[in-house]
Amino acid sequence: MEGRVVVVTGAAGGIGRALVELLAADGDRVVAVDLPGTDVVRLAEDLGPRHVGLTCDVSNEAEITALFAEIDRRFGRVDVLINNAAMGPTMAPTIDTTLEAFRRAVGVNLIGPFVLAREAARRMRPGGAIVNTASLAGVLGNPRRNAYAASKAGLISLTKSLACEWAALGIRVNAVAPGYVRTPMVAELERLGKADLAAVRRRVPMGRIGRPDEIAEALRFLASDRARYVTGAVLAVDGGWASFNQPGDAHPPAEAVPTEELERPDYSQRNRIVVITGAGRGIGEAMARAFAANGDTVVVIDQDGQRAAAVAASLGAPHVGFAMDVTSEERVVETFAGIRARFGNIDLLVNNAAIADAFKPAFAQSPADLEAVLDVNLAGSFLCAREGLKAMEPGAMILNVGSINTFLPFSPRHAYGASKAGVDILTRCMAAELGPQGIRTATVAPGYVRTPGVAELEAAGRIDTDAIRRRIPLGDMGRPEDVADAALFLGSRAASYINGAILYVDGGWTSFGNAGPASDSTIPEASRNSLE
Repeated sequence: MEGRVVVVTGAAGGIGRALVELLAADGDRVVAVDLPGTDVVRLAEDLGPRHVGLTCDVSNEAEITALFAEIDRRFGRVDVLINNAAMGPTMAPTIDTTLEAFRRAVGVNLIGPFVLAREAARRMRPGGAIVNTASLAGVLGNPRRNAYAASKAGLISLTKSLACEWAALGIRVNAVAPGYVRTPMVAELERLGKADLAAVRRRVPMGRIGRPDEIAEALRFLASDRARYVTGAVLAVDGGWASFNQPGDAHPPAEAVPTEELERPDYSQRNRIVVITGAGRGIGEAMARAFAANGDTVVVIDQDGQRAAAVAASLGAPHVGFAMDVTSEERVVETFAGIRARFGNIDLLVNNAAIADAFKPAFAQSPADLEAVLDVNLAGSFLCAREGLKAMEPGAMILNVGSINTFLPFSPRHAYGASKAGVDILTRCMAAELGPQGIRTATVAPGYVRTPGVAELEAAGRIDTDAIRRRIPLGDMGRPEDVADAALFLGSRAASYINGAILYVDGGWTSFGNAGPASDSTIPEASRNSLE
């Protein structure tokens, strides 16, 4: 039986419908699931004979059990589950919300996905993936959305805890947190006068509501092998909503519904110009090779000019390499002026150049120690972004490379953690500023990755790699190619509504909050319960 068996709940809705079409086109065998009374069976028939449509109320455990019994009969396994089914917010005041209504939202949006995940995981082999459709409402507070927001916040927490528990089984669990999306659910809120979409557009830096296919693309990526080192992550797909933090509008009022909100644009097929700093080795080099293989023209930049030239030469024409110190304003201005003169524009800038800190206790650190790291990792990223913007047009993007230290600083790595936290907020500030200009930003945040830099730290006795592996739920360090795959997605048109977001590529590091090892492979038999 060729192709993965992918179960998609809420398949008849806007996001679900777009997703099953993408998955079917990929060659997956789709099990489309939705409530009785929807056209989910007809939807699956239209996809072709390899696919099936089934009905199920995901708040009913007995119906879920029956659903998987039918999947067992037809396919004998599950490779991917995408928990997309949900009921929308009632928008009722707290004092008018009944306990029954509150429990109903939690049952559909949180308990149901848990039971579905439990049953799917029992049928998965290593390499399986679960992706939950959460919501920005589960991250940011909204008035009169108590049950919906609480259920989605719970789903985000569930995503992280299941990711940690099932990592030893080779099963990844992630979530997407959409902002406003043009779906039947949102259309109904607008019809009832519970959503002012014109006001929503003004609140989004990109000036529009997302399309279902833009959320579907993020779900598809997280369910794919290209995200093999991503687990416990929550990827915001919100046009920059969460990055805007000031009074007033984030975008000028739209005179009409933006065309890009209604249909996917016919993007230009010309080769993109991709500039990558710190691309002489490690993650940067892997990114250069990934974008070159994608058909982009890559400008390889590194402080070591010989390395930059060697990587560019290995890629062949028309790729080029430049020597550049990101802390030298004169050299950065000169280099980017040369890129503009040679290529005319920059479509994607990847700020990857970085250095590690001195690993000295705070009492032994001087301002010079901090300045050395901050100048390269933070000020260098800002300087390159400033100069790169001079050659960018609508549709361009700045991708910054952060770190797990963005979220969880390590002692005594004070300068490194501070620099990467600064990079993340720099991404968000630029998302709010540049969104109205049609320029996106994002941060990709690696965990421990097998790079020459990490090898040098290990050789110097500054890190304990065995202890690090035990701290990672997936049980090992990542590869440079894992980060490159994430960068390739974030920098693509498939990520067109991702703006200001951060994606952790860390094997689950930032999701683990327990005591003891995160990657203990021994699982109690009672917990395993037919998982093998």
